[in-house]
Amino acid sequence: MSTNKEMKYDASHIKVLEGLEAVRKRPGMYIGSTGKSGLNHLIFEVVDNSIDEAMAGYCTDIHVTIGADNIVTVSDNGRGIPIDTHKEKNMSAVEVVMTTLHAGGKFEGEGYKVSGGLHGVGVSVVNALSDWLTVTVHRDEQRYDQRYERGYACSTGDLSDAPGQPTGTVIAFKPDASIFDDIEFTREVIEHRLKELAFLNRGVTIVFTDSRDADDSITHTFCYEGGIVAYVESLTEGKIRLFEPPIYMKCDRDAYEVEVSFQYIDDYYDETVVSFANNIRTKEGGTHLSGFRSALTRVINSFAKKYDLLKDKTKPLTGTDLREGLTAIISVKLRDPQFEGQTKTKLGNSEVKGIVDSLIDEALSDYIETQPKVGKAIVAKGLLAQQVREASRKAQELVRRKTSLESTTLPGKLADCSEKDPSLCELFLVEGDSAGGSAKQGRDRNSQAILPLRGKVLNVEKARLDKILANEEIRTLITAIGPEAISSLQNSDSEDPLDAESVLAKLRYHKIIIMTDADVDGAHIRTLLLTFFFRYARPLVEAGCLYIAQPPLYLVKKGSVRRYCYSDSDLETCLKEIGRERVNIQRYKGLGEMNPDQLWDTTLDPDSRTLLQVNSDDAETADQIFALLMGGEVEPRRAFIEQYGKTVRWIDV
Repeated sequence: MSTNKEMKYDASHIKVLEGLEAVRKRPGMYIGSTGKSGLNHLIFEVVDNSIDEAMAGYCTDIHVTIGADNIVTVSDNGRGIPIDTHKEKNMSAVEVVMTTLHAGGKFEGEGYKVSGGLHGVGVSVVNALSDWLTVTVHRDEQRYDQRYERGYACSTGDLSDAPGQPTGTVIAFKPDASIFDDIEFTREVIEHRLKELAFLNRGVTIVFTDSRDADDSITHTFCYEGGIVAYVESLTEGKIRLFEPPIYMKCDRDAYEVEVSFQYIDDYYDETVVSFANNIRTKEGGTHLSGFRSALTRVINSFAKKYDLLKDKTKPLTGTDLREGLTAIISVKLRDPQFEGQTKTKLGNSEVKGIVDSLIDEALSDYIETQPKVGKAIVAKGLLAQQVREASRKAQELVRRKTSLESTTLPGKLADCSEKDPSLCELFLVEGDSAGGSAKQGRDRNSQAILPLRGKVLNVEKARLDKILANEEIRTLITAIGPEAISSLQNSDSEDPLDAESVLAKLRYHKIIIMTDADVDGAHIRTLLLTFFFRYARPLVEAGCLYIAQPPLYLVKKGSVRRYCYSDSDLETCLKEIGRERVNIQRYKGLGEMNPDQLWDTTLDPDSRTLLQVNSDDAETADQIFALLMGGEVEPRRAFIEQYGKTVRWIDV
């Protein structure tokens, strides 16, 4: 007999979330998450308003301070938010902006020609997700002050005379600890974004201060009169540039502004192209990137043909040839950007591709006609890349699906898992056969695959594509992961990079875990693998698929107590807790010394292990570090070691 009763469902069940209540109820819809990225995004939303004032020509100085208790203050010398009464809302315009979603001066195209921000919700969301927020506006010889708590105004604004005071806006807020997992802002992420904004907005001064720790307070000032040219110079610092200075082009058409600067690095094989739309980084590219790439390929080939520089006139340079060693910044500004893609950071305005293509075609053609040495240097580098591409064609066939690889079985050393759903599968890259043996015995055979790697893999930072693809360990790694996901190793001339969704569809495992020994050699092998993934499988990293296992360094035994320690400091803490007498300490020289049960308990078991997820949030800094530490230039590396090696504690063995 059924006991189910028909549930009453009528108008009384319809819940209407008023004002900013919806933001507090579903914060992830507005800032992405309640984790670190969402928390940091609060600062960016406030700073974006100041940057919009700068783009409109009214702001030159922006100050961002993180103080005690993670209280953030953002001030600028712009026009100030309007303080007069809004007729429809019957409250000050400041309060409307602070308490109403989708309220601002950017929707009718009159207050601002272009503006940043992904959602158009801005500072009202910051207000809703803050424990408290205060705003001070200087405008029209007056000062306006108001305080809000969790999105609601505590009182009407306080208006007073302030003759002679410069205009501007000051916003201070403290994130609501009941909303966010942790309210500790990430200094490096904030600093990187502010530096990026300073590059993109020539001449604007951004001062960043982090005074949360009195003993570790920092103040950095970012101002770049060179704009994106200075950005390219920063990205190519310490590398051998093909020509000086970087090429720079700026073009305007109707409501569109296009800025491009690029440089080539000699004896360098990676491509670094960073694109923006209205100061928003478009990690997945889009129509502006497609327009730039197609124009670059066409213009350089036309130049090469005109000056008879092609050795084989039937084989023009491909986009792949011309992007080897390229470092470029592309910035477009437009009124109504349309974002799409997995992370909403791919520009989708269809008309932008044609506009960027035609503007770059004209500007770049004029430039290389007046600077033929630069044009010839670019062609020569492209021809060298073409030769290598031809030489590595047979090797490249190994990394293409539906060719030789499809008929090739998976590597013999790979212990695959039985699960067929890639989202449930993990691939462990293990150092050596000994560790591989323990891992194979200790793993969950249903969902965990093990690939032992022999010795230290090739340093791809110092090798050309043909050498990389001829390396047995690299080929084995590519075959196991899924060749189509390693886009940089394919002979593809696609104008758009693979996005996260496309990468996941091509991977055999959605978690790829580097598991090396917890010693210096293990760290070196891990770095070599990270170099490979960063240079040739970055979309895989950006999709969140790469992890680093954290195996223990010590096993401490005292009576019935058994405790694993993952570092020297962890060991020291353990000994203080359990005492140093009658203690047996086993130091693992490698994963191979651990029996399968120990390896499962500490490193393989999803319920007890610790994994570090690798991301590329600061790809420019990572690029510079990889080039410095893994590249062929010895002197910069020696200087780095001399500078930071002093902080390393050396142990005589």
